[in-house]
Amino acid sequence: MNNITINAENMHYKILNEEIRKLAKQGYQKIFIDNVCGQKFIGAGLSEKNIEITINGIPGNDLGCFMDGATIYVNGNVQDGTGNTMNSGRIIINGNAGDITGHSMRGGEIYIKGNAGYRVGIHMKEYKNSHPVIVIGGITKDFLGEYMAGGLIIVLNLEEKNGIVGELAGTGMHGGEIFLRGNIEESSSGKEVKIFSGANEIDRIQQYLKNFCRFFNISYEKIDGNFYKLVPVSKRPYGKIYAY
Repeated sequence: MNNITINAENMHYKILNEEIRKLAKQGYQKIFIDNVCGQKFIGAGLSEKNIEITINGIPGNDLGCFMDGATIYVNGNVQDGTGNTMNSGRIIINGNAGDITGHSMRGGEIYIKGNAGYRVGIHMKEYKNSHPVIVIGGITKDFLGEYMAGGLIIVLNLEEKNGIVGELAGTGMHGGEIFLRGNIEESSSGKEVKIFSGANEIDRIQQYLKNFCRFFNISYEKIDGNFYKLVPVSKRPYGKIYAY
């Protein structure tokens, strides 16, 4: 009782998620889901640490939301809100990710082979030993790390495109770090952050870079070049506008 496959073709998302939870409680450790097309909340709230879910298709919004330990592999793109308020575990995406990936993420790791949308990592936070991480192989859109309070985001831009992060990266950011491979213009970042060289800190993020290469079968030598780091300049960027 280790592996099982679900055919999700024309299956309502509630029925699919009930089936996943039932199989998890029955002790299945590897669940393959075929013909996924827009079903949302897959893996939501799963707390079983030893379960691996492989999704063939395109899952809907909030994949892995509130997840607490499972591993999800996606052979395709994902929609918005992947890893929403995730506590622990891994989500590995062999494609692109939509908007607000990692929204309010509190722990765990998300690896994206391709690009990601707007407001990736918004409201990410960390607490004690919980340290959320997002690694993106391509580029992202505007407001990367908006209101970020903790954790780590790495954007690799492996295709060497112009415009790594869109506009206003780090707006409202008051904790955590964003590492960017390649040059970033000052105008691309919010006024709450400053840009520093990350060249001397690659060893600190190396484990996540190696994980990325292993998951997507990419040579580690391909990840070279300059790394820059965005860090917040204030722990309370909007303190002057509060009434207390």
